[in-house]
Amino acid sequence: MRILSIETSCDETALALVEAEGGLSRPKFKVVKNLIASQIKIHAPFGGVVPNLAKREHLKNLPILFKKLFPKPEAAKFDIVTATVGPGLEPALWTGINFAKEVAKQYKKPLIGANHLEGHLYSFLLSKKTAISNSKFLISKIFPAIALIVSGGHTILLLVKNLKSWKKLGETRDDAVGEAFDKVARLLKLPYPGGPEIQKLALYGNPNAIDFPRPMIYDKSYDFSFSGLKTSVLYYLRDNSKTRKADIAASFEQAAVDVLVKKTTRAAKEFGAKSIMLSGGVASNSLLRKRLKVVSHQLSVNFLAAPAKFNTDNAAMIAEAGYFTYLRKKKYKLAAQGNLNI
Repeated sequence: MRILSIETSCDETALALVEAEGGLSRPKFKVVKNLIASQIKIHAPFGGVVPNLAKREHLKNLPILFKKLFPKPEAAKFDIVTATVGPGLEPALWTGINFAKEVAKQYKKPLIGANHLEGHLYSFLLSKKTAISNSKFLISKIFPAIALIVSGGHTILLLVKNLKSWKKLGETRDDAVGEAFDKVARLLKLPYPGGPEIQKLALYGNPNAIDFPRPMIYDKSYDFSFSGLKTSVLYYLRDNSKTRKADIAASFEQAAVDVLVKKTTRAAKEFGAKSIMLSGGVASNSLLRKRLKVVSHQLSVNFLAAPAKFNTDNAAMIAEAGYFTYLRKKKYKLAAQGNLNI
């Protein structure tokens, strides 16, 4: 099945053409083309995404990317169209949905709504371990799994029973971890987006220089909270203006990652996981990836994460989400759903 996928949930306009096969028992994906038009420079002066600006850029970029994907109209060959319906910024989501409707109508193809969070969850299937060319990959060897989805808008821990069934163990009660990274970056006067900048600066700092709190790290639930950690950095900066920024960045990163790793490890042990999955924009953080790889090795379980280019918002993962939605005969309303859950 050839899938044309469209992602406009936030500030990345993305289109992809993906070949899928194998169904739910042996799913394999080949990314034929994966195109992204970034809006970072446009939103950087504001220190965050401005919804109406994002909408304007999506409207401009969607037809441009479609032409790049299919330079000649007769080359536009695909079996289904899938587009993100949520969660995300609703003005941005509508642009992708309406564009998908037009394309599906023009080419007389089915249109499938996709859940952005399911895209992140399934993104591990875009690694070389699980590619169409790898005949040794067996889906039966990875479940049950503990999945950590971490991004600017979400921090979620799931018990994944199989490719169509999961249970939410916990989520953030306030700020998502990616949001906390961005807010601390602003406090340190670092460029937007802040997460990658914190990571870069932290490489030059001492992660043990400041003992920032680890909110809810010993709480019996699998929920998270990062607003207190962010506030602690704010107060520390107010009272210790001469401390090296690199030490603050490294100490903050260490505190945030400690909480994520501790809860993920405990869940993997409690539920007898065969795999630990990591996805979302914050999955690109090298410290978090390294720490979870070590834990996975210690527990003798698989560590599954997409390559870095598929951690941030992209349309290839939306093709996966659309494929599985189609196979599961699940239907998402073809309308923007800003608070859609997983």
